Amino acid sequence: MKILVINPILYSGNNGEIPRVKSIKDTMIYNMCIGFKKLGHQVTLLAMNDYKPIDQEKYDFEIIFFRSIFKCLLNDAIPLSFNMCGYIRKNEKQYDLVISSEIFQFGSLFTALICPEKTVIWQELTGHQKKLKKIPSKLWHNVVVPLFMSRLRVVIPRSLPAYNFIKKYKLHVVPGIVDHGINIDIFKCSKIKKHQFISVAQLIYRKNIDSIIKKFNSFLNESSYKDFKLILAGRGEMEFKLKELVHELDLDNKVFFLGFITHERLQQYISESYALLVNTRQDLNMVSIPESIVSGTPILTNSIPASAKYIDKEKLGIVKNNWDVNEMISIIENNKLYSDNCRLYRTNLSTIESAKRIIDIYENITNK
Repeated sequence: MKILVINPILYSGNNGEIPRVKSIKDTMIYNMCIGFKKLGHQVTLLAMNDYKPIDQEKYDFEIIFFRSIFKCLLNDAIPLSFNMCGYIRKNEKQYDLVISSEIFQFGSLFTALICPEKTVIWQELTGHQKKLKKIPSKLWHNVVVPLFMSRLRVVIPRSLPAYNFIKKYKLHVVPGIVDHGINIDIFKCSKIKKHQFISVAQLIYRKNIDSIIKKFNSFLNESSYKDFKLILAGRGEMEFKLKELVHELDLDNKVFFLGFITHERLQQYISESYALLVNTRQDLNMVSIPESIVSGTPILTNSIPASAKYIDKEKLGIVKNNWDVNEMISIIENNKLYSDNCRLYRTNLSTIESAKRIIDIYENITNK
């Protein structure tokens, strides 16, 4: 099968700023495309020039980058490229399946107009995008969707909250959830656990990393686990302030900043940690969560991430708002139980499994 994947935004920006990266091979959508390729399919990925890496890379499949317009307004919110539309219009007949990320995206609108009968929307958003007080998103879902997108073949949600949101708009939405796939050839399990916790997130306000540092400080002061470390993997505008906080709390030899690292290095830190710590203020499907699960490392999180529901259901860690020292101790003392559950669940989160489920859903609906 020849598959066209439309995913203009390859990785997260912050406040309209798109960071420059040396490689895009660690992005979620790149590894999902690898999953389709491993199933024997031919893949082409469409993305925006703004997300093109600094270094030249040789890719495992075809990637075409397009120039976006109206950057000052749209930028990292909902990129627009008429060249991409032209490519889809000119080449859609050569593809058997088109997969586009999000209903609220121009690429999805293009496919809805050009080839709706073979288009799958892989929906991540669990509510209206907050840009410009949600007005563009609400207009899109209430006006554009019923007028131009109702003939789409199927919408596949990435989480239960995404399903509950998008099913309101009278589209063909299936209840089956297909989460982000993880390359389990890279993220491997380790039975060796070092006395450390890890956080994998941008160092920005939304991720609430300062609260994790403070909770870790309380953990050291109030528990008997004095030799534990906290590893922070990520970069962002709050890095200097977070390092100041670490110094103020006298944690310089306990909290370590890794910055941005490759998946090959990251997987070792994750797999050897007792838990991934999450206390985010706002998030959808955090890729670091399934990366941790497939590495056999439990999650300690609040209820905000969309994956919190299956973490709780499958006992892959602890889900509790305002978690504290007690939960940190509990996830250490019950680590084998949670880690074993993560290992049993890991194949459900592989890129191959996620890719296969998307194709199976599409073929089942098409063949009815």
